[in-house]
Amino acid sequence: MIDIVNQINATTRELGEHPVAEGAGRSLVLRRTYDAAIDDVWDACTDPERLGRWLAPVEGDLRPGGTYQLKDNAGGTILRCEEPRLLKVTWVLGEAMNTEVELRLTPGQGERTDLELVHSSPAAIVDEMVRAYGPGGTIGIGGGWDLTLLGLDLHLTGAEFDPVTWEDSAEAREFAARSCHAWGAVVQAAWSIGDDDIAAAVAFGVQHFAPQAGTGEEG
Repeated sequence: MIDIVNQINATTRELGEHPVAEGAGRSLVLRRTYDAAIDDVWDACTDPERLGRWLAPVEGDLRPGGTYQLKDNAGGTILRCEEPRLLKVTWVLGEAMNTEVELRLTPGQGERTDLELVHSSPAAIVDEMVRAYGPGGTIGIGGGWDLTLLGLDLHLTGAEFDPVTWEDSAEAREFAARSCHAWGAVVQAAWSIGDDDIAAAVAFGVQHFAPQAGTGEEG
């Protein structure tokens, strides 16, 4: 069983302004520490066989300048790959806008690894979407990355699971609901959004990722 509260608290979340190739950007930033050596975390994030065990099967020309495609997920171009510390790719899901994901690893204390994930999108497009639809999409994207980093932790600690079916489990849905609330607090603090509007945005995220979960409020 997952200790959902501890897993939620294991990640720090913030909004940033990391640029993208087109110019100014808006970013989701996630950081957490894994109880695994940096070479093991790097291998889990880049070896196709291992990726399929916790994220999704991947195909493509897996080298700098090459392209990749995660099954039923995003694809793009590999921009930088500097073993074992830095991976940067474009991240395109369906017909969505071009975004960029950067993964940075640094050795932590003992046999631990500090991970930072930055997902950046063009600022002008994000700002327009927030004006038109509110911040629910931002919260939902953050919830998706939280599930991803949880899946990596389960893999690194030896759990055997199917990432496709696992995300439909009761505990994964409850985790996703709590994640949406955690991101809601970050978004509200950064963008000064009113309580009613942020509650609606969080509800949108919960409905998308965990339609049958509880309130997910942190306790």
